[in-house]
Amino acid sequence: MLSSSRTLGLTLLVGCAVFSTFCGGTPTSPSVTPQVTTLATAEGTANETPNSGGPPAGTPPATPPPAGSGSAWLNAIGDIGWCGSQAMPQVARLLDNLPGDILLAGDIAYMNGTADEFRRCFDPDFGRFGNRLRPTPGNHDYGTPNADGYFGYFGHRAGSDRRGFYAFRAGAWKVLMLNSSAPIGRNSEQYLWIQRQLDEEPTRCTLASIHHPFESSGSNGPNPWLRDVWALLHSKGVEMVVAAHDHLYERFGPMDADQRADPARGVRQFTAGTGGAPLYSRGRGAANSEALIQQHGVLRLKLEPSLYEWQFVDVNGATLDQGLNVCH
Repeated sequence: MLSSSRTLGLTLLVGCAVFSTFCGGTPTSPSVTPQVTTLATAEGTANETPNSGGPPAGTPPATPPPAGSGSAWLNAIGDIGWCGSQAMPQVARLLDNLPGDILLAGDIAYMNGTADEFRRCFDPDFGRFGNRLRPTPGNHDYGTPNADGYFGYFGHRAGSDRRGFYAFRAGAWKVLMLNSSAPIGRNSEQYLWIQRQLDEEPTRCTLASIHHPFESSGSNGPNPWLRDVWALLHSKGVEMVVAAHDHLYERFGPMDADQRADPARGVRQFTAGTGGAPLYSRGRGAANSEALIQQHGVLRLKLEPSLYEWQFVDVNGATLDQGLNVCH
């Protein structure tokens, strides 16, 4: 539940989003300051390296839920199916009690994304969430040629034609699930698809998920080869990107494609590589980093028609970071 102070903050933000004259701004350029609380910054453990070993496959979905309107919850995790990880069953038990779809931000079955690795290392803890799973692939999922294990496991829920990118609706929001292990630079098929999605079906609030982070304080960032797609997302008013790849939780302030702070129109990045793989240590001080937590857990996103709220919840159920902000 929200504390009284956060409830007040939410009320003010909603008021600003709907009645721009009250706050002195406009819905497309809110003048309010984001409500942010970091309750803990835990220095973590481990560094990890990747590529050998494995898990299996289940049979998630059937028919995806219909497009919605109003509000929705998403639960985001990446870097998940690490066989023998004690954190995975803890994260899964946490998800049992957290409603909403589960956004899987890549590296879902270590080390090579084989069908056997999906069956043994991911499915025992997470297969039961089949109808809630919204996957995007990571580099380890492409350790098997053409990511056959990944696409075989998730079927149509991984998008059409085995491209690994697709879109869905979560309440009033559009969600773009992107594939950073496929061509994504300017004029690529994926880049042009993103452009069409944002031009032809615009929504006030849009979220994108991709495995590789654009910026990171971990060992796997920054990734300047994502600059063109970040510039595209920024130019079209996308609110936030959820990434993984570095095994930690990190929240960034809104930024442009030159990694400069842009509170009014920038894209906020969350990194949530906290699904079960061994945690990473801080490797560097990234620009615009606002919080870094080295704990396994789940990024919770409450998506409202004109704003969003976030919480990072660890495996013990403690909220370590939280805040809210109005959409552009």
